[in-house]
Amino acid sequence: MKLTAVIPCYNEEAALHFFYEKMREVMQEMPYAEFELLFIDDGSKDRTLDIIKELAAADERVKYVSFSRNFGKEAAIYAGLENSRGDLTVIMDADLQDPPSLLPEMYRAVTEEGYDSAATRRVNRKGEPPIRSFFARRFYRLMNRISKAEIVDGARDFRMMNRAFVNALLEMKEYNRFSKGLFGWVGFRTKWLEFENVERVAGETKWSFWKLFLYSIDGIVAFSTIPLSLSAFLGILMCLIAAAAIVFIVVRQILYGGSAFGWPSMVCIVMFLGGIQLFCIGILGSYLAKTYLEVKKRPIYICGETNIGKEQETAQEQRG
Repeated sequence: MKLTAVIPCYNEEAALHFFYEKMREVMQEMPYAEFELLFIDDGSKDRTLDIIKELAAADERVKYVSFSRNFGKEAAIYAGLENSRGDLTVIMDADLQDPPSLLPEMYRAVTEEGYDSAATRRVNRKGEPPIRSFFARRFYRLMNRISKAEIVDGARDFRMMNRAFVNALLEMKEYNRFSKGLFGWVGFRTKWLEFENVERVAGETKWSFWKLFLYSIDGIVAFSTIPLSLSAFLGILMCLIAAAAIVFIVVRQILYGGSAFGWPSMVCIVMFLGGIQLFCIGILGSYLAKTYLEVKKRPIYICGETNIGKEQETAQEQRG
């Protein structure tokens, strides 16, 4: 069976040679699979694309798609799935945090054990900042409570899928993508493999805490409408509290007199209510913004250059 490895890359010049050498070892251990290494250059600003071209010149199994600019990892994953020609497709990072040594086990799970996909999850977050790990765990717990899509704590994008699974993902052409949620939403039978966290082999992570925070908001907005219900609930609750406060002030004024003064407390209450209103408007704005981007129907990515299909063009020229 043909196996396409999709490798999203953004400024990974320091890690690419390490990754390729490790993949060569694994490919030699798996002679029963026909490999294709599909690198997706996400508008890198270093020598990532040059190195990929060097690898492609030396190894015909190396293919690449280079974006016209940086579109983000989600777009790179979609481009990899769209250009994958394998019976099986696996998504993995170039920094070796997704251990290639798991590929044989993943292959057996899909081809012999009847699973549609083999996914991976980290059993710990060794090496990550404690604050980042804390919020990551809270995010997974929150997503599983407010969303119908199953998102396993510690899940990686490192996943091997059969053609039916890949085709199901390609059917969803939404611009605002959250792959971890999409994997769970499409269903299918999935086998989970656990592994210890592995640090990057070289280079630095491209995911800052702020980027991860924004990414988590994208996931919540994409797979749950609970925040909209929450804003409506807060509005009703504040109306009830305000009504009760009015009744209390009127009764106290009638009974004791002179109790309706106190502009500082009134200012605090107004500011508090204003904050609640802005919070709810912000939630509505997030959903409206996502809808606005979807309605535009812009392409998920733009291909700057690729070597996919060049062998067919060369063959046609020779025949001509």
